[in-house]
Amino acid sequence: MRTTFSSEEIAELRKNPCVFNCTEKSINYTYEFKKRSLELHKEGVSAREIWKRSGFDTDKWQKHYFKGTLHDWRKVVEKHGIEGLLKPGGIQYDRGPNNTDKDTLKRLELQVKYLEAENDFLAQLRAKRAESNSRPVKNTNSSEH
Repeated sequence: MRTTFSSEEIAELRKNPCVFNCTEKSINYTYEFKKRSLELHKEGVSAREIWKRSGFDTDKWQKHYFKGTLHDWRKVVEKHGIEGLLKPGGIQYDRGPNNTDKDTLKRLELQVKYLEAENDFLAQLRAKRAESNSRPVKNTNSSEH
């Protein structure tokens, strides 16, 4: 089960200098906090203790949140280098194509345009074939010239 934050908790979290942004379901931390957290954890400080030292009320989060978050940040650093932590929003998992309603609508509109263009092309091709079939055929095999 995910942690959700009330509007009061969001307002409180946004006051923390380690928080870049916060919504009901997610917290985006600053680059500096992410980088320092990884350094402290490497030195042996527990994940939960890092959040406590940074002024967070750690009782709100689930048990494995802190360790999991640090794990995600380490994965980002392994894949993209330390600069990967600059991007807010955490680790991006490959979930295949993004199928939000907006994306689905756009994809379907493009598909309709493609199919309409294909139909127009085929109609033009049929018209040219019909036109060439209706013309009198010149007999090239006859002996008359």
